[in-house]
Amino acid sequence: MHDYQSEFIRLALDRKVLRFGEFTLKSGRISPYFFNAGSFDDGASLAVLGRCYAAAIVRSGLAFDMLFGPAYKGIPLAATTAAALHTHHGRNLPFAFNRKEAKSHGEGGSIVGRALAGRVLIVDDVITAGTAIRESVEIIRAAGAIPVGVALALDRQERGRDADGGERAESAVQEVARLFGMASVSILSLSDLIEAMRGGSGPLAAGLPEGQLAAMEAYRVRYGARE
Repeated sequence: MHDYQSEFIRLALDRKVLRFGEFTLKSGRISPYFFNAGSFDDGASLAVLGRCYAAAIVRSGLAFDMLFGPAYKGIPLAATTAAALHTHHGRNLPFAFNRKEAKSHGEGGSIVGRALAGRVLIVDDVITAGTAIRESVEIIRAAGAIPVGVALALDRQERGRDADGGERAESAVQEVARLFGMASVSILSLSDLIEAMRGGSGPLAAGLPEGQLAAMEAYRVRYGARE
């Protein structure tokens, strides 16, 4: 496990972004963990989060020219990642985000920040249904730019569901890669998290509910997407 991943887990636990127990998801699945990036809600946590995103992105080696944050959660994520890329990696890259509704006065339009151009990396928290990513791809392509990848805080590596509730064979991340040919970068994946729990060191060394590792492994067996 890389230092930035341990730092991310520690932050997620401290801010209760990552919680263990029993949670009913929107999909109806009973999950042994819950992740809510909306609880990264202060300057200190955003600074660490941006640093973790930047480290994962740089380590991936993915080539891109600017960042895009889908409204709404992606907006602060793209901004803090851009700042961290400059501060910690010497890369001063532009970023942009979209409005949910186009502005009809002032500068107008639906894009705020740098005009979309070149190779664009989308920054978001997780992908569930993939709706925000599809919308982002459409926005980027409509501007004549190229969506080359998506950077996530957590890849749940979990099979998606059809509109009628049926199980899919691939995860939302895999579906995005197949449909749009984009690379995926994540600070942490479910597999990473389980391996950290198995290791029993660092931020996950103590304090886990009894049987939590077994519950996580069983959930992955039941709902995990094929690698």
